Amino acid sequence: MARKNEASSAGARARRPAFPVRTAPAKVEVPELDRIIHERVRLAIVSALAVNEAMTFADLKALLSATDGNLSVHARKLEDAGYILCTKGFDGRVPRTEYRLAGAGRRALEKYLSHMEALIRATRKG
Repeated sequence: MARKNEASSAGARARRPAFPVRTAPAKVEVPELDRIIHERVRLAIVSALAVNEAMTFADLKALLSATDGNLSVHARKLEDAGYILCTKGFDGRVPRTEYRLAGAGRRALEKYLSHMEALIRATRKG
């Protein structure tokens, strides 16, 4: 009798698929992310300016641990997109560059954050 139970158990195991059968994943509409802000350094610049009225080049450089060239290139890209405003002047004889978040930059950041939140919600549902 032991053989019969073993045989029926082995037969039952053989019929079960080796891996769980999965259905096709539901399509989730994922909005296109803003490529200007999506880059790490640019997102950090916009985020820092969102919580500070203005920041100098030196302040941003220290906060982000960025090089002069790296920060300069990313800030220029944001400025060209109209996301930040740049004011250049002097503090005594020392050049001073100051950045502020423009209205378009604040709207772009809000939209970006909404997209990321939607992506997180969709991922956690699955």
